[in-house]
Amino acid sequence: MTQGSGLVALVDDDADLLHATTQLLELAGFTVIGFDNAEAALGVVDRNFEGVVVSDIRMPGMNGLQLFDRVKAVDPDLPVILVTGHGDVDLAVAALKDGVYDFIPKPYAGERLVEALKRASEKRRLVMENRRLREAAALAADGMPLIGEALAIRRLRETLRQIADMDVDVLVEGETGTGKEVVADLLHRWGRRRAKPFVALNCGALPETVIESELFGHEAGAFTGAQRRRIGSIEHSSGGTLFLDEIESMPPALQVKLLRVLETRSLTPLGSNETRRLDLRVVAATKVDLGRQDQRGDFREDLYFRLNVVTLRIPPLRERPGDIEMLFGHFLGKAAERFGRPVAKVNAAVSHHLQSHDWPGNVRELAHFADRVALGLGPDEETRSSPPRSPAPAAALPERVGHYEAQLIRDALRDHAGDVRGAIDALGVPRKTFYDKLKRYGIAASDFRPS
Repeated sequence: MTQGSGLVALVDDDADLLHATTQLLELAGFTVIGFDNAEAALGVVDRNFEGVVVSDIRMPGMNGLQLFDRVKAVDPDLPVILVTGHGDVDLAVAALKDGVYDFIPKPYAGERLVEALKRASEKRRLVMENRRLREAAALAADGMPLIGEALAIRRLRETLRQIADMDVDVLVEGETGTGKEVVADLLHRWGRRRAKPFVALNCGALPETVIESELFGHEAGAFTGAQRRRIGSIEHSSGGTLFLDEIESMPPALQVKLLRVLETRSLTPLGSNETRRLDLRVVAATKVDLGRQDQRGDFREDLYFRLNVVTLRIPPLRERPGDIEMLFGHFLGKAAERFGRPVAKVNAAVSHHLQSHDWPGNVRELAHFADRVALGLGPDEETRSSPPRSPAPAAALPERVGHYEAQLIRDALRDHAGDVRGAIDALGVPRKTFYDKLKRYGIAASDFRPS
């Protein structure tokens, strides 16, 4: 039998047929996720699903035709192949006109299904590749893109597109250097507010005596030294976007005033009795989990809940290793252009450092490393020029176990060049459990496959 490749969501309520067809397709080189009902398949099949759906028509509950309608609503470019009995041929022909990729009447030769899947898988591969190219082109046109093909990053970009035009406040969580301001900037530029100011303020970089005036503004004579009126960052951002970085560092007294502004969408500058209405959209960023009391410190819980309308989490670089080389190539090209030098070749030492380093400084650290490589400095020089890092505080046990489990999955995928079946066998877990964990940790098997 000719060898295929690709991912297949196989749906059949007959356990024996499901098992036999799974074996047939796996022998032909496909990775198969089996489901005994259509509802369960819809939990895995979404717009980012890189495979093909094969379903029987006659099933209790949701049948194959209803499943096709649901899949078509999620992604009309996702191929669906229906397996039919003789009595369902007329239904299948009608479904072909409605967009079903192919139908195969029972009984069928295994070769027939494999060949149909090979063609459908190739079609899906081209669709997904073209989508990524279009998305990459759009991101490159944005100047400072949110680069990456990890599942968590792709979903983050989709979410940004969905909420960019919505007048909701957004809380962005992420470690230092993950790109929180990039996310805030994209929210602004992808939405209707892009023609108005994007105002960024780092709450941790300004002394308490200055930040109140910077945020809320003041009138002339409001205090000693206030010789002229000042429009604060909040009022200046009206109609646009206000980005408050390191919001957890804001002094408690100002948190009360900010909460009032967010609730009323108005402010009264220091030294004025005039209340000014605001068209406000706030994007706040934090490097701690403000939802946890042990990390929140003196940050007000009511302000956290007011900001937490939509929360976006940016994964650290260690959780998206498949994106490191892509990001490094982007930063290396930018550095070469900035320094007026040819793009440096990546030698074995640089490649090893990219793969073995844990990147505690995340994307920012990677960009600085690209600068040094562009200047002719290798990993050894980079390591010597960096001060020793303080040990990071120990994470809670569930978090540490999760990180360890995610790393084991990545190691298994890397060892098997992205082959899911090999990784599952190596880890000794059920197929559904493995896919559940991929989804939980934002890991995409395709990131580990050779280009």
